[in-house]
Amino acid sequence: MDQADNIRELYIGLLKQTVTFDLWDAADGNLWNPRRTSYRIVERILDRWHLKIFQIPPSDWRENGRGWPRFAHTMIGAKRIENLDVCMRTVLREKVPGDFIETGVWRGGACIFMRGLLRAYGVSDRTVWVADSFQGLPPPEADKYPADAGDQLHTMSELAVSLEEVQENFRRYGLLDDQVRFLRGWFKDTLPSAPIEKLAIIRLDGDMYSSTMDGLQSLYPRLSMGGFVIVDDYGAMESCRRAVEDFRDARGIDAPLMKIDRDGVYWRNGVPVPA
Repeated sequence: MDQADNIRELYIGLLKQTVTFDLWDAADGNLWNPRRTSYRIVERILDRWHLKIFQIPPSDWRENGRGWPRFAHTMIGAKRIENLDVCMRTVLREKVPGDFIETGVWRGGACIFMRGLLRAYGVSDRTVWVADSFQGLPPPEADKYPADAGDQLHTMSELAVSLEEVQENFRRYGLLDDQVRFLRGWFKDTLPSAPIEKLAIIRLDGDMYSSTMDGLQSLYPRLSMGGFVIVDDYGAMESCRRAVEDFRDARGIDAPLMKIDRDGVYWRNGVPVPA
């Protein structure tokens, strides 16, 4: 490895540690406030895992992306950012055509990492698409998507990060440029008509059945052979898991569903189950 390679790896490593706040030992605490309704909702979610909020050690919050950090620019954790790194380098090395997209970006950290890795490799012909409502999650449409019935994520103000704040985060890293495109609005409105020809990586972080299914239905037909689908909340949200399984069943997708950590999964387009 020559000096240029060493510098590139140093930059990419620091970028991963910075967006996840691991550079500071993930010591930024969490967003949960016991006086807020959203805190009580999170407690109910954790009850499904037979856990209490303060039984989860901070190291596990960040390594496995299970906490909502106060200062980090992403909540996906070390294992999922490493998975994104590996998937990106694979499509670059193998010249799998297409752009990168994340649906549901929160503060933008995962997308910032995508753009930073492209910069580190001098890639100028791919775009990072940043898709979000920038106002939190939508109220459930239980008549259309029964799996979302009773979902309360739309009440959590902590999940609503403005477009301006996300753009400012990109600017702070020196990565706000014309290779970053923002899709503002509900996925059902923005994704079908998004001016994207091909995708090499689809990263879904919409939590709900509707948001996950909207992303899959609109984006999967544009995914190149050899491209990756990454689903952030498959193991955490039953509604998300059902959307993924319904979509894969309907499309006859038999590519192996690989675990990243307790919650995240991914598969590669065109890679069948081994005989």
